[in-house]
Amino acid sequence: MDIIIAGAGRVGFNLSRTLSIGHNVTVIDQNSEALRRLQESLDILPINGDIEDPLTYKKLIDKRADLFIAVTDVDEANLISTLIAGDTIDVKRKLIRLKNQFFAKSSIKEKLGIDEAIFPLELTSQTVAMLMEYPKANNVKSFKHTNFKLISVRASSISEPTTITPDGFSIVGIERGKKFFIPKQNDPIEPEDLVYLFGDDVKIGSLCKKFETHTPQTINRCVIFGAGELGVAIAKVLIDNGKEVKLIEKDLSLCEKADEVLKGEAMAISCKYGTKTLFEEEGLQYADMMIAATNNDEYNIIKCLEAKEHGIQKVIAINNEMEYYNLMHSLGIVVVRGPKMSAYNAILESIYSSGVVMERKFCGGKGTIYLRKIFLGSELLSKKIKPLKKPDNIAIFLLRDDFMIPLTEKIECQENDVIVAFCTEEIAPKVKVWIYGL
Repeated sequence: MDIIIAGAGRVGFNLSRTLSIGHNVTVIDQNSEALRRLQESLDILPINGDIEDPLTYKKLIDKRADLFIAVTDVDEANLISTLIAGDTIDVKRKLIRLKNQFFAKSSIKEKLGIDEAIFPLELTSQTVAMLMEYPKANNVKSFKHTNFKLISVRASSISEPTTITPDGFSIVGIERGKKFFIPKQNDPIEPEDLVYLFGDDVKIGSLCKKFETHTPQTINRCVIFGAGELGVAIAKVLIDNGKEVKLIEKDLSLCEKADEVLKGEAMAISCKYGTKTLFEEEGLQYADMMIAATNNDEYNIIKCLEAKEHGIQKVIAINNEMEYYNLMHSLGIVVVRGPKMSAYNAILESIYSSGVVMERKFCGGKGTIYLRKIFLGSELLSKKIKPLKKPDNIAIFLLRDDFMIPLTEKIECQENDVIVAFCTEEIAPKVKVWIYGL
């Protein structure tokens, strides 16, 4: 594909690094140093210029592009660049990253011919909110074509290898240390494994309570470190869910702004002089959950460890840099993708999905999920599909009504069936060819 990316920041860089393998990528940014770093390590075409200036696009006039992706930190710049690109270039699909929720409710997406708008602040804050409903879980994913959920839980309360008999769900992944794999039937779960369960969320919830007994049964009192855009977005979602929220922030002006935006419904506390005595003075140690929501992963890790020392069992770190993912997990910290990582993953999932197959990532990008629904009129109706010759690290199911049927032999497809495959990244290309080629 021919792909144009407006913005060479962290999201633009990561997208360029991924998409330049097998695609023609052009990156536009006025930061010449950022473009130089990109060009040193990647096979891309750099264009140095302001993405809001039509003259920047002179080199691209009358060109054709499969994708135009606007991912700067500024909503207005992304919107204007999308508008200019639409007038200058023959673009098949336009994707845009936005912060302001106003644009989600307005008709601007349709007016500018934008195919998909990604709202990473909302993605991250909603991920945190899901943990209110499933307090024992590390992560919860919902899917478009099924009510089944993918829920991960730390097996911290078992003391020896344990084999379980799934009922209404299946084990579709285990993260053990730095290794991720999809277990075979009857493979035991070991203490401290991060276990990925797919199926009926109520039944999964019952198992989670056995695997994780340290964290609270319910979450009502929440502490958030960081009162920037993300901290405020998370606080707003938690308040809307009836939770008590305290925001901790070094910058007094951010405290004041948070208090104004949240209309006094959360307590904003300045920690300008440090947090050493803050836990006792403000009663933070009585919180059910603490979220470190700054842009600094190292600071987030330190705050989570500090919270654990003070007795808070459920601690969440916003993960901004992929290299800190394994470290956070190894320290018993729940990891939630930050806005930039959420934007990166959501854009890739949109690019790689189609009207036929949905593609999602899990386990920090180490695992892939493919879903294909059988609609009325599908050529697969009444056709018997063959299972993939089963290599290791794959689990495939046919979902019918409220049942999960392991796809181990030929099965005749019915309307509204959903085929779902879980696999490691190494074999994802093979699984992708199989599910598209059914």
